[in-house]
Amino acid sequence: MNQQALSAFIWSVADLLRGDYKQADYGKVILPFTVLRRIDCVLEPTKDAVLAEYEAKTAAGVNPEPFLLRKAGQTFYNISKLDMPMLMGDQDNIAANLYAYIQGFSADVRDIFESFEFAAQIDRLAKAKLLYQVTEKFARIDLHPNKVSNHQMGLVFEELIRKFSELSNETAGEHFTPREVIKLMVNLLFVEDDDILSKPGVVRTIYDPTAGTGGMLSIAEEYLAEHNEQARLVMNGQELNPESYAICKADMLIKGQDVSNIVFGNTLSDDGHADAKFDYMLSNPPFGVEWKKVEKEIRAEHDQKGFNGRFGPGLPRVSDGSLLFLLHLIAKMRPAVDGGSRFAIVLNGSPLFTGGAGSGESEIRRYVLENDLLEAIIALPTDMFYNTGISTYVWVLSNRKPAHRRGKTQLIDGSSFWQKMRKSLGSKRKEMGEADIATITRLFGSFTEAQIATVLDASGKEIGREVVTAGDAPPVAPEGGKVKLAPLSRVFPNEAFGYRTITVERPLLDEQGKVVVGTRGKAKGQPQADSSLRHTENVPLAEQVEDYFAREVLPHAGDAWIDHEKTKVGYEIPFNRHFYVFEPPRPLDEIDADLKQVTARIMAMIGELAA
Repeated sequence: MNQQALSAFIWSVADLLRGDYKQADYGKVILPFTVLRRIDCVLEPTKDAVLAEYEAKTAAGVNPEPFLLRKAGQTFYNISKLDMPMLMGDQDNIAANLYAYIQGFSADVRDIFESFEFAAQIDRLAKAKLLYQVTEKFARIDLHPNKVSNHQMGLVFEELIRKFSELSNETAGEHFTPREVIKLMVNLLFVEDDDILSKPGVVRTIYDPTAGTGGMLSIAEEYLAEHNEQARLVMNGQELNPESYAICKADMLIKGQDVSNIVFGNTLSDDGHADAKFDYMLSNPPFGVEWKKVEKEIRAEHDQKGFNGRFGPGLPRVSDGSLLFLLHLIAKMRPAVDGGSRFAIVLNGSPLFTGGAGSGESEIRRYVLENDLLEAIIALPTDMFYNTGISTYVWVLSNRKPAHRRGKTQLIDGSSFWQKMRKSLGSKRKEMGEADIATITRLFGSFTEAQIATVLDASGKEIGREVVTAGDAPPVAPEGGKVKLAPLSRVFPNEAFGYRTITVERPLLDEQGKVVVGTRGKAKGQPQADSSLRHTENVPLAEQVEDYFAREVLPHAGDAWIDHEKTKVGYEIPFNRHFYVFEPPRPLDEIDADLKQVTARIMAMIGELAA
C-alpha cells in the first residue's frame, strides 16, 4: 500500500467519527490508533516468544525486562496475551480489553499513549458505540516496517497532521517542516564531513530542540544510512506539543533509538538536555512567537548565569523568541577541542536586522560574528511552509570552521530555486527539487562567489539559467536576446556586518544666538548640546569614525561634534541589500509611445460608446 492509499485508508476512519466528534478532534483518535497498530505490527512476529519468556522468567523470580527486550528484538515489548486482531473476538468487552492491552506495554510505550490521552478516547468511543468499529478498521491494515517503511510512515503522519491542522485552523508549520527544506539543511550539515562520516562504525549525535514528529532527525539518519550503513546517529530531541512528542517517541522506538533522549516540555524554560553537547543540530523554531509565558525563567537564567547559561549574549524582544533558540543551540555545541559542532536553523527575516546597536538582537548577532560562528545564511524561496508565505533563511553555524572559512561569512540567495507545486498545501505553493538542493549544497561546499545568469530570448522570455562561478564565462545570448546576471553567492569578512552608532551633537543657543556653555563639573566651559538637534549615524566598522564624520557630517554642520561616550557597536545582516540588482528605468520615449497607444485605445472606446 503506497503512502497516498494508506493515508486515504486511515482518513476513512473519519467517516465513522463524523457526528460524534468535531472535525478538530479527529486526530485525537486517528493518530494514537495509527501508532498503536504500527507498534502492534512490529511486535507481532515475536509475540509468542515474548509471552513464553515472560512466564518462564516470572516463575523463576527473575526480572524479565532485559530478556523480553532481547526476545522482542526491539527497545519495547508487550506482555498482554492480546493483540489488535484478537481484540475483535470479544466485542462486548472491547474497552476493557483494549485498555488492558495498552497496560501490557513497556513503560516507554505507555508514556506515548498517556501523552495522547488515549484512555479518555477509549471511554469516549465506547460511549458513542464506535470503539469496536474503529479498532476493527485499524486491525485490518498491516503497518509492519516490511510493508510500510519508516520513511513512508513519517510521510503518512505528516499528511494526517496537516489535514487535522487545516480542519482545526491550527498552524501545521508548528508541527513539521517541508521535507525538501530538511534535506537541504541535512546536506549543509554533512557536506564537509563526508570523509569522517564514511569511516566504519562511526557514531555521531544529533539534536533537535523543536523536534515535532521527528522529521528532521529521521531525514538526517536516512542521509547517513545512504552514505555509510555502518555509521550510527544517536538522536536527541525535545518537543512541547503532546501529540507530536508521542509520534516522535513512537518513531524513535521503532528505529531502535534510546527514547529517553526524546524529552517532553518547553526547551527554553525547562531544558531537557541540560549540560549535554552534540555533534550536529537542526531546528525549525516557530516564527515570530512571543516568549512572554516563559519570560520569568529566561530572564532569571540570563541575569543569574550570564555566559555560564544559555542566554549570556543578550535577550531579544519578547514578541519574537527565534534568537533564543539560536542561543540555545550555541550552548549545546561541543567544544572545538573535542571535535566541535555544526548546526542549521530556519529563521524568518527579523533576526537578520531587527534591533539597533546595543539591543538584545544586535548583541546576539555581535556574539555570533565576533566569535566567528556563522558559516553561511541561505535565503529560501517564499511560500515554502505550510502556515506562512514569508521569506525564510537557513543559518549554518559551526565552531570548527575549516581554515579557508575563518573570519568570513557566506550569503547564498536560493530564493529563485523552486518549482511550482501541482497542488498547494495551505500556504505552501513552491517546492525545491533535487537539482535545486544540489546546487545550493555545492555552492556552500565550494565556498565561492557565484552569479546566476538568466538567458532571455528576443521577446524577453526566460529560456535558461546557469550558475556562473568566479572565472567562468557567462552563457552567450541568442540573437536579439540578452543575459541578465545577478549575484547568487557572496563571501564577506565578518566585520562587514558591524557598525558603530555615533551620537552627533549640535550646540544649544540662547535667545541671542550665542552658544550655551556649562558652568559646573566636567561640563564647565564646554558647549551644551541641543537635544532637539541630536541625531545618530551608523559608521561601518571597517571605516575610521573621524574620517566618516569629516566627510559626511561636518560639511553640513560645521559646529557638530561626536559624544564618544554614547558610541555603541552594532551588527546587522542586510541580506537583500547585498543581492539587489539595479534595473535601469525604461527610456522616456518608450514610455511615451506606450502611453500614446493606451490613450488612443481609450479614446476609440469612448467614441464607440458615444456613437
